Amino acid sequence: MAERYRRYEGGDPLAPPVDLAEALDAIGEEVMAGYSPERAMREFLRRGGRDQTGLDELARRVAERRRELLSRHDLDGTLEQVRELLDKAVLEERKQLARDVEMDDGDRAFREMQLDSLPPSPAAAVTELSSYEWSSREARETFEQIKDLLGREMLDQRFAGMKEALENATEADREGVRQMLADLNELLEKHRLGEDTPADFADFMAKHGDYFPENPQSIEELLDAMAQRAAAAQRMLNSMSPEQRAELMELSAQAFGSAELMDQLAQLDSHLQALRPGEDWGGSESFEGSDGLGLGDGTGVLQDLAELDRLGEQLSGSYAGSRLDDIDLEALTRQLGDQAAVDARALQRLEQALRDTGALERGSNGDLRLTPRAMRQLGRSLLRDVADRLSGRAGQRELRRAGAAGDLSGATRPWAFGDTEPWDVPRTITNAVIRTAGERPGPLRLTVDDIEVQETEARTQAAVALLVDTSFSMAMDGRWVPMKRTALALHTLIRTRFRGDALQLIGFGRYAEVMEIERLTALDAMWDKGTNLHHALLLANRFFRKHPNAQPVLLIVTDGEPTAHLEADGDVWFSYPPHPLTIARSVAELDNSRRLGAQTTFFRLGEDPGLARFIDSMADRVEGRVVAPELDDLGAAVVGSYLGDRSSARGRGASYGDSFGRGWWAG
Repeated sequence: MAERYRRYEGGDPLAPPVDLAEALDAIGEEVMAGYSPERAMREFLRRGGRDQTGLDELARRVAERRRELLSRHDLDGTLEQVRELLDKAVLEERKQLARDVEMDDGDRAFREMQLDSLPPSPAAAVTELSSYEWSSREARETFEQIKDLLGREMLDQRFAGMKEALENATEADREGVRQMLADLNELLEKHRLGEDTPADFADFMAKHGDYFPENPQSIEELLDAMAQRAAAAQRMLNSMSPEQRAELMELSAQAFGSAELMDQLAQLDSHLQALRPGEDWGGSESFEGSDGLGLGDGTGVLQDLAELDRLGEQLSGSYAGSRLDDIDLEALTRQLGDQAAVDARALQRLEQALRDTGALERGSNGDLRLTPRAMRQLGRSLLRDVADRLSGRAGQRELRRAGAAGDLSGATRPWAFGDTEPWDVPRTITNAVIRTAGERPGPLRLTVDDIEVQETEARTQAAVALLVDTSFSMAMDGRWVPMKRTALALHTLIRTRFRGDALQLIGFGRYAEVMEIERLTALDAMWDKGTNLHHALLLANRFFRKHPNAQPVLLIVTDGEPTAHLEADGDVWFSYPPHPLTIARSVAELDNSRRLGAQTTFFRLGEDPGLARFIDSMADRVEGRVVAPELDDLGAAVVGSYLGDRSSARGRGASYGDSFGRGWWAG
């Protein structure tokens, strides 16, 4: 069997897989707040999770690394090295003149006068001393080091690592560089004219490949690598002061003691600028540090800065069609280290998992949306949160009865001490088989953890109408998302644990309408005046009449008095302050709910005294209840009231705040 290997990508090999549940919870929250799923996913990836570094943190570290490079370095490193070598050469020459007793006094005086009259500019002094006849061997060798340094720095600007590679180089080595530059310029000229062939590139690399550690596989890759570095070299020159730039240009003529090198490099730059005009040839940076950089090292830093800029753009995703796959992980490793690349790779996998596992899908208009599967998972998470809040109340106990007197619901759950429900044998055996799949063949043995029991449904069915205020005040006062969370939690509870119950979600603003959970959770806040409780009650009562054998449960979530009602012709009557006719129509329809046997609970949001008096009087009229929860407790209040109304129908009266702990219904 063939084995396949690949490079280890870093990180903890035993780390758990990406946490989709946390991501879906966060995305669902943003969607319910009005964000598109695409934007919600991007926001989560930017923030990161509990144990996951986000894009914003990586972008911050990229920006910090950029600031560090600019604040640490300066660009006068080569000029400082030239100045030091020049001072050393002149000092050695003066020593030789002082101790050479055989030298003619006139000659000695002339030489000393030449040294004394050297201009203060290092470039001008090097130019003037280029024709000086040195009497000191040490001084002459030191001066030649200046020419060698300049040549190596100039080459290092275009070819990374050339400065070190040509240290102590022989004349044959320098001739090899000149030949490489000549052949390279010839190849690029042919490419510019469209006359080159793959064989030309192959011949060039066979002859001069040692100068290119990047090992480009085509002339385009060669051009990309060289143009990026040459553009960085140009930006370095642009970043220097005019005086520094003039000094360097004058010194460059002394590189390797020959103007030929500079001519070849100038020709190379011309080719690269013509073939890669999209590179940043005109930019500059402001260095503020004291750590002097040579030409080659400075070019490398400018390349790093450009790479950091590209990483910042990739991490921000600010361009159209951006995806996390665009992030250059190798560049991120170079700039921030292995762990940063591991974090970015985890985010890439998370994004891909969200797209591949059925959590997000594209609708007919091409936009991303949450799938029903994702909605169910989000609902289960919200239901667990509701259960946690209910179980945290004083004097509450855990309720695990699943309607033992009723029919099998089709759902199962792990067995717990005290359960009397029948075993689900197929699921129990399947759990044992899965658990022992990797063990040696033998008799199948069950453990307590394998056992699942069958849940049963209560015989009493309920028809639940949840009326939620969708007027603009709900969004304006921060109640929009808690309202949606509440609806989704109740929807999940009934669809998964009380399948015999019927649920209808009704949103009421200027009009009222029946909504599917997917539409309600994605509903945007609209500036639409009116709180039409009358229309919502009409729809709820129609729903109750369709289920004559079920116990009606009416749950109303609102933050305002009725300000609109439906006329006989279907038009809406709006009035603020509330008109007596609107109040009368709303009260009349609430009375109809009472006659249908509805158990009514109002959930009042806000502290308006007028609203409190109105809702209290409405609840007293129909022997209903009023709950004024905090926003964070709204879901627990609605779910607790629903469970209490179901229990009350079986003769076990309970309501929100009574004994409903984190029961089996929470999953």
